[in-house]
Amino acid sequence: MDTTHDTRAPAAQNGGQSQLPQVQEHLPRNPGMPLDVDWVASVQANTSAIERRAATLPGRRSVKKEFQAAWLCKAVSLIDLTTLAGDDTDGRVRRLCAKARQPVSPQILAALGMEGLTTGAVCVYHDMVETAVDALKGTNIPVAAVSTGFPAGLSPFRLRIAEIGESVSAGAAEIDIVISRRHVLTQNWQALYDEMAEMRAACGDAHVKAILATGELGTLRNVARASLVCMMAGADFIKTSTGKEGVNATLPVSLTMIRAIRAYEARTGVKVGYKPAGGISKAKDSLTYLALMKDELGDRWLQPDLFRFGASSLLGDIERQLEHYVTGAYSASWRHGMA
Repeated sequence: MDTTHDTRAPAAQNGGQSQLPQVQEHLPRNPGMPLDVDWVASVQANTSAIERRAATLPGRRSVKKEFQAAWLCKAVSLIDLTTLAGDDTDGRVRRLCAKARQPVSPQILAALGMEGLTTGAVCVYHDMVETAVDALKGTNIPVAAVSTGFPAGLSPFRLRIAEIGESVSAGAAEIDIVISRRHVLTQNWQALYDEMAEMRAACGDAHVKAILATGELGTLRNVARASLVCMMAGADFIKTSTGKEGVNATLPVSLTMIRAIRAYEARTGVKVGYKPAGGISKAKDSLTYLALMKDELGDRWLQPDLFRFGASSLLGDIERQLEHYVTGAYSASWRHGMA
């Protein structure tokens, strides 16, 4: 980061040698608000300006040495460690949960003064929720389940609602739902609002992340408007992608969604979380996203109740970078397998 900004990560303000702070503020959930079609219609997105701003981000912020290590530890604490493969097994999910509990080797964490560091959550398909919940007993790591006909979201609506209920009953504390893209593409904001509101109600006490599948929405204006409608309907988080689209999380999309979050907070006073997912696999990319959140929304959005990375391979690269910082040598990537 440049010298006009505090380069110290909130995770560790003393050269990377202190414990992750606990979030003191207890944020209320997003209660939503009535659909304001006039507000939605007024939302625009200057694509060229957004793309120019996004293009400058990777080069505008640079953190080195102990400050980089601190920021990378912060990134670990914000990862939704994910497996969403057709060949998932109980054994794979249990190994992933073990990685979530101990994401970086104990020796490296001890050298950094970051003992007790875990990932933000574990994200799995519905069938694996009970396995993950059992594997994470005794921790504060929540289980997130992808739901509502993930990834296409085209199963019958009653089945999508029932799927949410099944995942919550199995112990999922967070539900990642997918919206019907057709409502956005046809500008049917009432239908999108009603769908999101019913899904939010079906989640009960479980927090809901609305996956917009931004790579299939056509324009950044559609992304901005869909973000706003989902927040009006009570989404606790808005999320870029399922990870299964041709285009997943990008910096222009992220900037668009983050500014929608900022506008929603300015209007309602309610803070909504953000989750970029898909395509974020390098430690340096995580630093760019963290800098973006800090610049656009402030330090409060650098806590796991307001920001997550949807990723798995990202953790392996971060672990390699932390090991290099401590030992001065890079380890082989095979030593950092996820599951």
